[in-house]
Amino acid sequence: MAFNRRKFLQKITLGTAAFGIGTKLFGNPEEEMFQIPNGNQHFNMCGFAAPKLNTVRIGIVGLGMRGPDAVERMSFIQGVEIVALCDKYPERVKKSQEILKKAKLPVAKDYSGKEDSWKKMCEDPNIDLIYSCTPWHLHTPIAVYAMEHGKHVATEVPAAKTIDECWQLVETSEKTKKHCMMLENCCYDFFELLTLNMVRNGLLGEIVHAEGAYIHELRWLNFKKTDGYADMWRLKENASRNGNLYPTHGLGPIAQCLDINRGDKMDHLVSMSTLDFQMNEEVKTLAAKDDFFTEYVNKPYRGSMNNTIIRTAKGKTMLIQHDVTSPRPYSRIHLVSGTKGIAQKWPSPAKIALGHSWMNEQEYKKNEEKWTPPIVKHVGEIAKKVGGHGGMDFIMDWRLIDCLRNGLALDQDVYDAAAWSAIAPLSEASVAKKSKSIDIPDFTKGAWKTNKPVDTSLTTGANTEIRNIDK
Repeated sequence: MAFNRRKFLQKITLGTAAFGIGTKLFGNPEEEMFQIPNGNQHFNMCGFAAPKLNTVRIGIVGLGMRGPDAVERMSFIQGVEIVALCDKYPERVKKSQEILKKAKLPVAKDYSGKEDSWKKMCEDPNIDLIYSCTPWHLHTPIAVYAMEHGKHVATEVPAAKTIDECWQLVETSEKTKKHCMMLENCCYDFFELLTLNMVRNGLLGEIVHAEGAYIHELRWLNFKKTDGYADMWRLKENASRNGNLYPTHGLGPIAQCLDINRGDKMDHLVSMSTLDFQMNEEVKTLAAKDDFFTEYVNKPYRGSMNNTIIRTAKGKTMLIQHDVTSPRPYSRIHLVSGTKGIAQKWPSPAKIALGHSWMNEQEYKKNEEKWTPPIVKHVGEIAKKVGGHGGMDFIMDWRLIDCLRNGLALDQDVYDAAAWSAIAPLSEASVAKKSKSIDIPDFTKGAWKTNKPVDTSLTTGANTEIRNIDK
């Protein structure tokens, strides 16, 4: 039966008016009238390999917290030209130009000074890839506009905020045959890559359950007036939505282990949040000393902890947690449990078991050496020197460029971007409906049944070198 998104939207929004969440899922009521795609897939982007690019000309937009680091990382990769820099604040572009100057690279074209300066950059015919590090609400508009103007896209997480935005990404990528990759860097962390390689080689047997999380105390950063999130955008997100707002760091790596969109799919979820026990108290304290924070008092802040449980079409389960409020040690959990064994990263140290007890240090090291994938052996040590969350950001960037230069399929495609991002608005719907089950749309329109995983060994084209580094 052909998938009908109109019926899906009607089903999922039924009764939501009583909970006041219509705008949570779709941004505004008018979005419910968004043109519904037909039941046929325009083009299957899973496994799609775009024509080779000898040189990847990049435009980077969003030079606040994440963008400058991306500029620096990309400056180390040969075969890359950073030809454009964009931010609404001109001084941020100037600072990133200094990074290029330090790397002895040409000055990039400056697109700054306006809220929509990114449009002019996306229209530039001399750019192959738009790399977006903006606030969440701009991810989909920039990605869609860039693809419509002939650019591949790499966007920070989440790739979309609403279900309609997820569909926009999918349909635009399929119609333009341009890559839309969500920059889920945690898929490239060292233990996550090790786990994926073990899973794909059968060491853990058939995976039946996995857990991921984003447990990271961010109150101090959310309430930071300067040198934090521009215009307090992330605090505003936390003050108007209740669910798992940031699921992909924990979800992405385990979704790959479960072959989501490539042999299995996420079918439905239930989600539950605690009350907010700290955000409002924090802002009241700040407002008593600084009138700037008065407008943020008594907002409907998201619950301190959210638990979202997902069941797949093949009967597997995933637990995804979100807590950026509580004073807890950082954790993404990353637990992958199969019929033969289990791997788990947090609490540290990371561990593996092929029975009822964890491997000792010697056994662990032996398996780590055996199952570490080629990409880590190729660029892992350099990645640690370049940096970016311990090196995983650089591995991600290097892999993206290597795939584009060698005409290889990307590890993460637009269906991953859509499905992983969709968990946020769907979790909001479930929370608002007293944790009722919510169906997860199939963005592949049935192609998940025949789609194949990307080369699990993560072998490379091996001709994308790295410039000298002296870190």
